[in-house]
Amino acid sequence: MSRALPKYNKRRVAIVGGAAALALTGAVVVNSALAGEPGKGGAADARTLAAGPGTIACPDVASRLPAVPASAKAEVERNLALLRTQIDEANTRLAKTAGQGGPNFVQNAILGPLKDKRVSTIDRIAISIGRQGTKPQGLDALAACTLGAGGAGGAATQAPAGQGNSGNTGSAGGNGNAGNAGNAGNTGVGTIACPDVASRLPAVPASAKAEVDRNLALLRTQIDEANTRLAKTVGQGGPNFVQNAILGPLKDKRVSTIDRIAISIGRQGTKPQGLDALAACTLNR
Repeated sequence: MSRALPKYNKRRVAIVGGAAALALTGAVVVNSALAGEPGKGGAADARTLAAGPGTIACPDVASRLPAVPASAKAEVERNLALLRTQIDEANTRLAKTAGQGGPNFVQNAILGPLKDKRVSTIDRIAISIGRQGTKPQGLDALAACTLGAGGAGGAATQAPAGQGNSGNTGSAGGNGNAGNAGNAGNTGVGTIACPDVASRLPAVPASAKAEVDRNLALLRTQIDEANTRLAKTVGQGGPNFVQNAILGPLKDKRVSTIDRIAISIGRQGTKPQGLDALAACTLNR
């Protein structure tokens, strides 16, 4: 016949049993973590990694070039290095602007301007080679870059209207950019004004006139395109949208075009200096 346990023994058994259960639970948690079972912290880490801005990938230009004449080698290598610098700068900008802009921010403020820079740089490479040999054709097809999937940024340029830019998460996107309400972005059309280059040129040698005229016309086209873009993007972007997406890229284009003008004149005479000071433009409201 079993004998009933005293009350204090029952309490002792309950305490011991509870401690054993707690120890068992702790062991299960530890073993689960060691086995790789994701906990809340793991999920948060995964979300953090998935929210990366991605990286910009561009076609390789060096591997697509023909034999480079010795006289052009230094200039070609300088411009190939510039292409790499442009990609590095674009990736840095991509990381710094995470969370900004609307659904087309990455395309308008980073990938588009990068393509414009690459077009000019690749063109200089082709011209350099063509001076002593056959100018390579079709290299401008290598100018466009893409945003590689490094997280949500993979679909940055494909975000539907009305949603935030998935490449720069946290943006208010097409909802009137609520995160930048009252910003000093593109809130009104205005017009873009640039210094006149033609009036600042020295006498242009006859052999350079056609190329200089062509690049002066290109400068005018660039301003027209920038004004068109300004009108089409009213109401978009954050406080630096116009500078980042329109004026900055326009300056980069003008630097390259003005440089080609100076080089053209310098081949048959004295290369004009200081023309790059005419590259920056302003927005007149």
